[in-house]
Amino acid sequence: MTTGEWIGTVGVTLLLIAFALNIGNKITSESKTYLGLNVLGAALAGISSYMIHFTPFVILESVWTVASLLSLLKTLKNEAN
Repeated sequence: MTTGEWIGTVGVTLLLIAFALNIGNKITSESKTYLGLNVLGAALAGISSYMIHFTPFVILESVWTVASLLSLLKTLKNEAN
């Protein structure tokens, strides 16, 4: 496996772990754990997509990363108040 494939595998695994924990009612989609796994997983999947020159997924994973990051920051801000 290439480095890009390893990075993508780790990223997608993190996304799937977040999804499985959420549908298994172990964490909510608003939890820091869920959002953090999504930020990290999507970022790694996006980096991998860039490395293998697959532009559609670079766009998808970039949007997913930003959306998850904004949600995580909102959650952290609400916790601080």
